[in-house]
Amino acid sequence: MSAAENHAPVTLITGGTRGIGAATARRLAAAGHTLVLGYRGNTTAAQALAAELAEAGTEVLVVGADLSTDAGIDTLFTAALERFGHLDNVVNNAGATLHIGPLAETPSDIVREVININLTSAVLVARRAVREFLAAETPGVLVNVSSTAARNGSPNTYVHYAAAKAGVDALTQGLAAEVAPHGIRVVGVAPGTTMTDIHADAGEADRPKKAAARIPLGRAAEPDEIAAAIAWLVTPDASYTAGTTIRLSGGA
Repeated sequence: MSAAENHAPVTLITGGTRGIGAATARRLAAAGHTLVLGYRGNTTAAQALAAELAEAGTEVLVVGADLSTDAGIDTLFTAALERFGHLDNVVNNAGATLHIGPLAETPSDIVREVININLTSAVLVARRAVREFLAAETPGVLVNVSSTAARNGSPNTYVHYAAAKAGVDALTQGLAAEVAPHGIRVVGVAPGTTMTDIHADAGEADRPKKAAARIPLGRAAEPDEIAAAIAWLVTPDASYTAGTTIRLSGGA
């Protein structure tokens, strides 16, 4: 039975096959969603998650796409719409830091790439999402995944990433006001340090353990703890939540 026939919500997640994205996919699958999971390069992880979810009865489509390009964004959304006909929710989650250290020591090409991945691509994914919601006259939900770095600036760690995520927070607030009259909700979550591969990808796999001493709860977040908030935001229980970003920081 297709998603349209069983009325399962159709949710697209960028960066949906690892870390917070994969945890969100598992949560939403358990809640009965049909899923479109975008990924960039790790085909093995994407196929493994798709097989796991399909075995549990979830209808899932994985799409490899480079969201730093217009063509990649179009590939992802076109594949989703050709398969399922519409989208109910989009989780704008893809991101990377790529480097850890003072800004003065961060290569300029890394700065540009991080801002492109975390801000420019996020804005363009959000733009495409609301275009599809408006065209379908669907009261959709867009969840932007930011970071607590947007508030604290992450000095000596990744100021470039923090600056991009501060832009994502502005995106959430401004776009929410634009599209709320159409019944579309734009919301955000800002995770603190979380146990994902983003740290290893930037060259410091043990960073979450190092950061634990600075977190009042004494530990980094698990991806599923962030996914729980995202999963709530796309439910009717969050129907009056718009234009805000929920901080998930362990008290930091």
